[in-house]
Amino acid sequence: MKNHSCILIIYTGGTIGMVRNAETGTLMPFDFGDLYTHFPVLQNFDCQLEFHALDPLLDSSNMTPPFWSMLAQVIYDRYQQYDGFVVLHGSDTMAYTASGISFMLKHLAKPVIFTGSQLPIGVVRSDGRENFINAIEIALARENEKPVVPEVAICFDNKLFRGNRTTKFNAENFGAFLSVNFPPLAEIGVHIRYRRDLILPPATETLELNTRLDPHIGILKIFPGITPETMTAILGTTGLKAVILETFGAGNAPTFPWFLGLLKEAVDRGILILNVTQCKGGMVEMGRYETSAELLKIGIIGGADITTESAVAKLMHLLGQDLPREEVARLLTESLRGEMTV
Repeated sequence: MKNHSCILIIYTGGTIGMVRNAETGTLMPFDFGDLYTHFPVLQNFDCQLEFHALDPLLDSSNMTPPFWSMLAQVIYDRYQQYDGFVVLHGSDTMAYTASGISFMLKHLAKPVIFTGSQLPIGVVRSDGRENFINAIEIALARENEKPVVPEVAICFDNKLFRGNRTTKFNAENFGAFLSVNFPPLAEIGVHIRYRRDLILPPATETLELNTRLDPHIGILKIFPGITPETMTAILGTTGLKAVILETFGAGNAPTFPWFLGLLKEAVDRGILILNVTQCKGGMVEMGRYETSAELLKIGIIGGADITTESAVAKLMHLLGQDLPREEVARLLTESLRGEMTV
C-alpha cells in the first residue's frame, strides 16, 4: 500500500512543454524530468509526481486516432500504479483527444485531467504554470477516500470542463475553451469549488480498454449556396461509413428536393448521418421545424447537444466495435460518457 498519492504526468507535446533557450532565443522542449527544480511549489503537495513522455511527441495538429489509442493504452497499463493522471496536450485538438479517451476508457474511476497552455511554460506570462498546478491539485483531490473528479476532464483558465463537452473557441485568449451546453465541473479561485452534482461517480466495475477506432467518417457543414457537386463528392467518398451533418440552428437544413435526395441515397446505402448543430450552444431538435422534420423522415439521426469534437470520437469508437448498423444508430442517441443531454 502506498502511504501517499502518486500522479502520472503524461506529456504528448504542444505549447505547454516549451521553454526559451537563453542563448539562441528559440523555443526548445522543457525538461519535465526535473519538475521540482522548475516548480518548487509542487513539493507542497503530499504526493509523488512521476513523468512519462509519449514517443513521438507531437504538435496537437498532428494528433491522429492511433495516437489517442497509444495514450489510452499508457493510462490503462499504469492504471493500478497511480491515483490519477495529468495529460499535457496542445490546445488545438485537446477537445478531440479528451473525447476519444473518454470513450476508450470504460468504467473509469480515477481522474484523467488534460491541460495545456496558450503560451509556452517557459515564457514570462505563460498560462501554463497555473493550468499545470491546478490540474495536479484536481487530480489529487479526494473525498471519503474517493477521487473527486473520476472522469476525463479539461483544466484551463481556472475552469474544469468535462472533456467530451468542450470546444476550443479562442486562439488568443487564455480562456480558450467553452462548454456551453454543460456547466463547468469546477471553478478555481481562492478555493476550488466542485460541482459534485454534475461530476460522474467513480465506476465500480473494472476498467475496460477499447482502442479500436474506425476513421471512415466525414463532416458535411451545410452553408447557404452548397451545391449538389459538393454534397456528392463528400457523400460519395470511398469507404465512408458515417457523416456528421452540421446543420443550422436546432438542426435545420434546406428542403430542396436534390438536397434531401442525396442524403436519402446515402442513408439507403447504409451510411449513418448524425445531425449536429453548427451553433456552440443549444441542441438539435428533430421535427421542431419543417426543415428538420424532413431530415427525420429520411432517417437522419438527431445528435442532441453533442459537440462536433465529441461526435467525431464517438462515431470512430462505435464504428470500431463492428456493431450492427442499427445498434450504432441506437447508441448515437444515448449518452455513454456524459457527452450529451438525453
